[in-house]
Amino acid sequence: QLKLVESGGGLVQPGGSLRLSCGASGSLDWYSIAWFRQAPGKEREGLGCASDSDGGTYYADSVKGRFTISRDRRMRTVWLQMDSLKPEDSAVYYCHAAQGLVQYWGKGTLVNVSS
Repeated sequence: QLKLVESGGGLVQPGGSLRLSCGASGSLDWYSIAWFRQAPGKEREGLGCASDSDGGTYYADSVKGRFTISRDRRMRTVWLQMDSLKPEDSAVYYCHAAQGLVQYWGKGTLVNVSS
């Protein structure tokens, strides 16, 4: 079992930045890592993925150019750098690790973008 714990959420003004962290209880080698979010009353939305199979990083159009996923395998940590935040970015943000059919989710961290 792999445990994922997100942190770094909070209140930020529009146009500001936040950096979310996802710490893993074990090695993230061979896992593709993704970030999702879910706003109240809305479906969970995929934001981006750091693929282990091809080493690429991919983003949803809604966050492309504003959000950046990075990972440190030695530290067993994945980050989501969020810049130019908008009120519509307010949501609970989740870290996700997948290896084939095996998937793990964190419990999420709340981001509130408001003036």
